[in-house]
Amino acid sequence: MCGFTGFIDRSLPASDRLAETVRRMTGTLRHRGPDDEGLWADPEHGIALGHRRLAIVDLSAAGHQPMLSADGRYVIAFNGEIYNFRELRQRLEAEGATEWLGHSDTEVALAAVHRWGVGKALAAFVGMFALALWDREKKALYLARDRLGEKPLYFGWAGRTFLFGSELKSLRVHPAWTGSIDRGALALYLRHNCVPAPYTIHPGIFKLMPGALLRIEAERADSCPWASGAVPLPPFDAPGCSYRTYWSARDIAEQGLAQPFQGTEREAADELDRLLRQAVRGQMVADVPLGAFLSGGIDSSTVAALMQAQSPRPVKTFTIGFREDGYDEAGHARAVAAHLGTEHTELYVSADEALSVIPKLAEVYDEPFGDSSQIPTLLVAQLARRHVTVALSGDGGDELFGGYNRYIWAPEIWRKAGRIPRPIRSAAANLMRLVPPAAWNRLWSAAALLVPPRLRYAAPGDKLHKLAGALSARQPDDIYLDLVSHWKHPADLVRSAAEPLTALTNPARSPALAGFEQRMLLLDLLSYLPDDILAKIDRAAMSVSLEGRVPLLDHRVVEFAWRLPLSMKIRNGQGKWLLRQVLGRYVPEDLYERPKMGFGIPLDSWLRGPLRDWAEHLIGAERLSRDGLLDPAPIRRAWREHLSGRSNLAYPLWDVLMFQAWLDTQ
Repeated sequence: MCGFTGFIDRSLPASDRLAETVRRMTGTLRHRGPDDEGLWADPEHGIALGHRRLAIVDLSAAGHQPMLSADGRYVIAFNGEIYNFRELRQRLEAEGATEWLGHSDTEVALAAVHRWGVGKALAAFVGMFALALWDREKKALYLARDRLGEKPLYFGWAGRTFLFGSELKSLRVHPAWTGSIDRGALALYLRHNCVPAPYTIHPGIFKLMPGALLRIEAERADSCPWASGAVPLPPFDAPGCSYRTYWSARDIAEQGLAQPFQGTEREAADELDRLLRQAVRGQMVADVPLGAFLSGGIDSSTVAALMQAQSPRPVKTFTIGFREDGYDEAGHARAVAAHLGTEHTELYVSADEALSVIPKLAEVYDEPFGDSSQIPTLLVAQLARRHVTVALSGDGGDELFGGYNRYIWAPEIWRKAGRIPRPIRSAAANLMRLVPPAAWNRLWSAAALLVPPRLRYAAPGDKLHKLAGALSARQPDDIYLDLVSHWKHPADLVRSAAEPLTALTNPARSPALAGFEQRMLLLDLLSYLPDDILAKIDRAAMSVSLEGRVPLLDHRVVEFAWRLPLSMKIRNGQGKWLLRQVLGRYVPEDLYERPKMGFGIPLDSWLRGPLRDWAEHLIGAERLSRDGLLDPAPIRRAWREHLSGRSNLAYPLWDVLMFQAWLDTQ
């Protein structure tokens, strides 16, 4: 795990100016790689590469980057891990490759590119990675990102200078940087609590899409469409550049549904067990201490169980606990760890300790990011880093195997309500919204003895308001968009903003899948997973120089998951059915069968209590007006509504607060 950055700037012909500039850029990424720094520059073509190394495999100097290929043609800066590098090395040796300086996966990657070409090499890699590869013969730069988007990669133009790097902070120190704010991207952020790819908060700067390969010719870099403000998506060819996908989640979903798994349920469980064991085993390769995050839920328990089943010694597991009711999973994790026999470490965090990380968030996440589980994620990363350098997580299980509640109740609502004329549904929705969530909660509580146990929900008022949004939908996909939107009309908050199209709103990018559940699963895999979940774990872990690995997102597991019938994912109103069958082979059912609990914090009460003054400072009417980006009126109205206790608006307010905190760092 590492970080890299660089640029193509033909206005800096002197080698010392190139080196000094890229050195300053690279210095911003020290947290991603505290073990080593490397610089490489070609003054003739104005290209410079910088790298910070966190040594995981091959701790010797032979793993130093940027690294040149054996024949000197290619120079690479690599971030991530290729888990099957040993198998690839054997394959390369069988084909005649014998010149090795060390045993790093980066050296194998270079040899694969030299032997097979960039595209075929990427298709052979099993791993998580982002890379920058300079072809000295063709005078071309390649940028590539792993299939699911586990590792970040930013690129774009500042004037005529082409910039790229693992984090935006490395781009910002280049002398050509201007750093204005893209108001359309800000609107997207307020809807999704993150900025979805390919956009970033800065105009002219983009995220490379997962599974994509970008080729830039040094002499014509500024003739690419992005340089003039366009936002093309792969595949396309243009003067000076080309953009391709070597793996597409959309294609995998369509192919999987067209060629479904034909075996029995037992055979499906056997195959998933085999694939997960293979993925976990591959991701346990490291020359440094390794462990796992364990919440006690289905996904993390499965990863920990498969690690322990393949380890000769107790696996190190880590969990964070909160003493507030409804937010603590530490006891569940402890029980799973005891059954598995792991070396378990837990830390109960007080509200003050959790709140103390908030001032660090804007710097850690680098771009406006409003998923409040960023706080416990950062805390558990800090805990793990005291003991290990690599930690496996259970992320991805919800998106692959139907774990989110919306996959269950949104289709059910549409099946029942979709037959009712929309004007009647809209009228009912308006009536439901007339009663604040807090009032619904009191009514529901008063009627608790009359309500069947299965309908005794926590926070029923919030759920009824979500139901109101679903009743107003014109089509089922509108329900999904409403459910994943924090601010329903974010362009109304951002002055002079037009919300750009995304995979969720652009008909040309909509999944061509028949089932509503399948479309939600794919949209989450395309956007929510890489832009929110994976960004969260990457930034939190790397901020403390910890490598996070996600075995459930091994692309072979993903491909198999899309061949499974929906009934093997969602059954009897419960998600992750097949994953539960696998976990049940290692952990007793009573240790993991319980209502789903998110990795959350009591944000609503914190904003009314210990965070109130901090929040008021950031979203005061005068402050918002002075910044000139957001309309104070709807924000102040939401703040008053939240403070009154009539509604829980913590999540949309947190998005605004995190943007304002980020703005303070710029």
